[in-house]
Amino acid sequence: MNLATSIGSLQLKNPLMAASGCYGYGVEYAGAVDLATLGAVVSKGLFLKPREGHPPERIVETPSGMLNAIGLQGIGVRRYIDEKLPDLRRLGATNVINICGSTLDEYVELARILSDADGVHALELNISCPNIKEGGITFGCSLHGTFDVVSAVKKVTHLPVIPKLTPNVTDVASIARAAEDAGADAVSLVNTFLAMAIDVETRRPHLSNIVGGLSGPAIRPIAVRMVYECRRAVKIPIIGMGGIASANDVLEFIIAGATAVQVGTANFVDPFIWTKLLDGVTAYMQRHQIANLSDLVGSIDTSSREKQWISS
Repeated sequence: MNLATSIGSLQLKNPLMAASGCYGYGVEYAGAVDLATLGAVVSKGLFLKPREGHPPERIVETPSGMLNAIGLQGIGVRRYIDEKLPDLRRLGATNVINICGSTLDEYVELARILSDADGVHALELNISCPNIKEGGITFGCSLHGTFDVVSAVKKVTHLPVIPKLTPNVTDVASIARAAEDAGADAVSLVNTFLAMAIDVETRRPHLSNIVGGLSGPAIRPIAVRMVYECRRAVKIPIIGMGGIASANDVLEFIIAGATAVQVGTANFVDPFIWTKLLDGVTAYMQRHQIANLSDLVGSIDTSSREKQWISS
């Protein structure tokens, strides 16, 4: 079975990517997982300078999901290049770097720095974050903001540029089109959903930030729908994510239109999930006599459903 896939010029040996924010910088999992066997590792979000993030409590479990308000804590791009990237190169990881900016200039400078670093294979642009109060990461909430940051980054890098889209907008497909028009090599979606949880005994929010980002299986059906809508709107590859916990989940995203997927929250439950996902996808392809994974991308058949809807 051929599981290889392409995201612009980025070649992945399989479609499984470790999602940003749920896999540290990748090296933390090296004792449990051979990073070279993953399609890619997407780094924890990087700013130009180190960032402390929010005080506890920063994570709370919810039914079929998890709320987080980490606040984009991170070591900054220079320390990442000096302390993490050498080990990732040695381990044979394919590295997609998630970058964050409070200003357009910060995204551009991060892109310049990382484009000169050995072992960086693509850039994922975090252009919206639902769980920080300061920092102004709201570019992805508008067509113009998305277009501006993608086009600015594309001018200064040779690396594939992948904006990560927020679901907290009215029409995510229009945001995907704006990214494509700006020259994006792919889009990844979805980021977390803005949400909150309250301790009824104290009548206080569980999170110190009051609100946070919801991830996990609870969001998967919405994320699949958004991938489906974006696949109909753009021609560039889509990286789908949101609550993937089984091979069937992976396949659902791919059939809806994703070229690759990212697995996030499930890593906290089962850090060894990767072999199970690959084995399940391979078994499905064998069972259905599908030689190339690319033949499954966007293969959803809605014809009978559409006829049924029209007739009713």
